[in-house]
Amino acid sequence: MVSREHAGIRMGLLQQRCTGHLFCALTLLEAAGTLALMFYALLWESGNLVDLPDKRIGFYNFCLWNETAGKLQCLEFKHLQVMGISLLGIVLGRICVYTCLVFSIFYPIFVAHVKCTEERKGWKVILIILIIKTTILFGGVTMFLFQTSEWIHPSDFTGGFLALLGTQALLLLQILTVTMYLIRDKHTHPCQSSRGPAH
Repeated sequence: MVSREHAGIRMGLLQQRCTGHLFCALTLLEAAGTLALMFYALLWESGNLVDLPDKRIGFYNFCLWNETAGKLQCLEFKHLQVMGISLLGIVLGRICVYTCLVFSIFYPIFVAHVKCTEERKGWKVILIILIIKTTILFGGVTMFLFQTSEWIHPSDFTGGFLALLGTQALLLLQILTVTMYLIRDKHTHPCQSSRGPAH
């Protein structure tokens, strides 16, 4: 009877470890996808949300078709101000989006460290980081589009914007994954979750 109980406990612990490894692997996979999409949007596409033959609009470019010259004309900051575009809004949007990229580069390293230490507090920090990343990415893109919406139609968006949209979806999926992990861990170790540090 005792051996059966020990076997059951061992099986339960093994199942918990496997589930924990699965959540960690899923989180890292989602993080890798997020980083790949952000690299594509902000580096490969140079931050351009619209890249068409007659229009190129992004975090570093604002080019419209010049009928007289017969080519794209890239406008400078002084021209954008005349058009009623707030430079502060553009710069803040750029900073938010590229800050999210920096977070995404170091994020997998932090996840791996937390997995090695198996600290519940670490997973809570991961959840906070994900919420911050999601917020600043959404805020940055929204601020930029608010300033440039007059020159962008929904059908104009190209690969860069779609990649950022995919990034937002993956970030929300990561939040869901980490939340599920914390809920599972809380039910698995209720005493550890409610008990404070020993003195």
